[in-house]
Amino acid sequence: VSNGPYIMSTTANGNDSKKFKGDIRGPGVPSRVIHIRKLPNDITETEVISLGLPFGDVTNLLMLKAKNQAFLEMNSEEAAQNMVGYYSTVMPIIRHHPVYVQFSNHKELKTDNSPNQEVHLSQDFPGSAAVSGRSVRPGMPTHRLHHPISFSKLTSLNVKYNNEKSRDFTRPDLPSGDSQPTMEHPAMATAFTPGIISASPYAGATHAFPPAFTIQPASLTCPALPGGLASLSLPGATRLGFPPLPAGVCVLLISNLNPERVTPHCLFILFGVYGDVMRVKILFNKKENALVQMSDSTQAQLAMSHLSGQQLHGKSLRITLSKHTSVQLPREGHEDQGLTKDYSNSPLHRFKKPGSKNYSNIFPPSATLHLSNIPPSVVEDDLKMLFSSSGATVKAFKFFQKDHKMALIQMGSVEEAIESLIEFHNHDLGENHHLRVSFSKSSI
Repeated sequence: VSNGPYIMSTTANGNDSKKFKGDIRGPGVPSRVIHIRKLPNDITETEVISLGLPFGDVTNLLMLKAKNQAFLEMNSEEAAQNMVGYYSTVMPIIRHHPVYVQFSNHKELKTDNSPNQEVHLSQDFPGSAAVSGRSVRPGMPTHRLHHPISFSKLTSLNVKYNNEKSRDFTRPDLPSGDSQPTMEHPAMATAFTPGIISASPYAGATHAFPPAFTIQPASLTCPALPGGLASLSLPGATRLGFPPLPAGVCVLLISNLNPERVTPHCLFILFGVYGDVMRVKILFNKKENALVQMSDSTQAQLAMSHLSGQQLHGKSLRITLSKHTSVQLPREGHEDQGLTKDYSNSPLHRFKKPGSKNYSNIFPPSATLHLSNIPPSVVEDDLKMLFSSSGATVKAFKFFQKDHKMALIQMGSVEEAIESLIEFHNHDLGENHHLRVSFSKSSI
């Protein structure tokens, strides 16, 4: 919001408008009143209130529809702080539009007790006219704000499409049904940046906002923010550092894949560098996206932090947490063209043994690869030829001085090294020796 005055159009008094001082309170100065801007033209009171409900009771609402803005008063400063803190890392999206949340420079919204609940801003905005608002004082009937909840007569839900109107969380492969993007579509997601990912607060929650409302974090795409968040603390650590993922959060959503080249096996080998991959599913109707289930949340975090932003098949990987707790296998009789694979019993898992030395050899992708399990008959030229056979450049090679079972090989780029690892890890070198490939911490 600019520092200068701007126009506040009133909805209660027709087209009247008055100038008032801009809302310039900085994000670090708490207030019970939250200023929300860039709202859609047809926004409803319920949707605005829904932004605040997970964090505490909403006691006042002021809608400035003509300016696409609103003021929301929370029941406590702590609730307002939690709300602003959360939305500083997780941008709320209403009807596919990002909206902006900050503290207001007003300590409270003044209302009268008139039947139509007009809000008078004489003390907050000197000289302003009355505008349409809603006082939501404790004890007031709130039937106009949200609906009572009752049991349905249906015994089950039959969901055909995954979009903003319906979703089967056990079937990520369902079509969207029309041109509307599905809620897990990563169009708004950005490459992961350590320090802005927040822990998954929505796991296990049972309440959700109205279907039109979804949350879009900086690097995480997820469904509606649950009411269960109201009981969770939102420590600054989730915004300032890289927090451990909650137990059970082990499914990653990979986006911006090359649909022509990606396979479940390729993702299994690459993500297997950072943990044991249980299942991989390339989404049937959006093959640029895949789900990868790691064996635990620590491994999911390792894979996400090391592989986000890396180049694979000419595309920069985007990795976020998925809302799914597991990757579902196709139901019997529903073949998905081999896009879903179960690797839970794979012999290629690197971390099966507790305390495996592989845990201490986890490094970010680099142009230099570490090779091991090389048989005595295989010489330097054999390995150079093997790694250049795919069209990659081999810049340097060196056997370990004391142990010729191991070597370092430097490729032309990190991207070439990633693709070489995928192609040649577990390659049969003869004499019952299968090559082991990982990223090296040192160069040649």
